[in-house]
Parts: sequence; C-alpha cells; structure tokens
Amino acid sequence: MSRKLTVRDIVLCGLFTALIAIGAFIRIPVPVVPFTLQFLFTMLAGLLLGGRLGAISVGAYVILGLIGLPIFTDGGGPGYVFQPTFGYLIGFIIASGVTGSLANKVAKPSYKRLLAADFIGLVIVYTFGLVYCYFISNFYLGKAVTAWVVFLYGFILAVPGDIFLCIAAAVISKKVIPIVHSR
Repeated sequence: MSRKLTVRDIVLCGLFTALIAIGAFIRIPVPVVPFTLQFLFTMLAGLLLGGRLGAISVGAYVILGLIGLPIFTDGGGPGYVFQPTFGYLIGFIIASGVTGSLANKVAKPSYKRLLAADFIGLVIVYTFGLVYCYFISNFYLGKAVTAWVVFLYGFILAVPGDIFLCIAAAVISKKVIPIVHSR
C-alpha cells in the first residue's frame, strides 16, 4: 500500500535532487574518466530516504535534466537519451530504490548491511551503464566499440572511485540515518 508524500518527504526529495545535480558538477580530476559525486548522492538518497523516496528524488533529477535543465554532467535535454552515458542515469534511479529498500529493512542498519546495499547498487548502475553504452554506441551512434573497450573505460577505470564512494556513503549513512528517521 502506498502512502501519500508528506511535506517533509517532498522537501527531502528536493534536497537530494539538488545534491545530485550539484554532484554532477563536482569533478575530481583523475586521468581518462571524469569522476563526479553524482553516484555518492544517488546512493545517499536511497540509504537515507529509503527506496521509494530515494528513487523519486533521483527520478526527479533525471526528468529535470531531460526537460532541458543542464544538470547532467554534459548538459541536458531530451537528446541526452542518445548519449552513451544515459544508461548510468537509469541505473541511478533503480539502484537508489534497491539500495534504500535493502538498507532500510531494519531500523538501525549495520555497516555491513549498508555496504552490501551500496555494492548491489554499484552493480546495478554499472550494468545499466555498460549495456546502454555498448548498444547506443554500436547501434545508434554507429561507432564500432567492442565490449572490452566499454568495460575498460566504463568500468575498470571508473569503478575504484565509486567503490570509495560506496564506503563513504555507508559511513555517512550510519551516522545520519538515526537523525533522518527521528521525527
């Protein structure tokens, strides 16, 4: 049974939608692959708000970007669907929902539960991102890209930073969940 969104829920979703947008522009200079804090804020949305509200906040971010606000890493607009990285955005929505649902099955999740939820979210994001990148590059953009190249640039070179962000999200969430859940 779904419950109505409260004003508090809407404010928290809006806050995380804004944090994700800001995180897209906080770039940490690393060679080859751009590293942003988008992933951190999408995981925190799920962990702190729960699966439903986390997915709503990330979904709102994606919708705002698709209607034209330049809040994605490389701009915005409906044409962004044809960018090779759009699959990661789809993955963010699903991962936030799954991560939040898994982590919040208990009132006070342990670090182990938070990390496990984060790593499952990581797998979801990268699965959607890599598959989408491969297919959009090869079948829409007409760029012959091998699965290995997509895996190398889209996973191997990018995942170390996101593993660190999974750990950071678990540590932050362990401290903040009791505050968010207290009414």
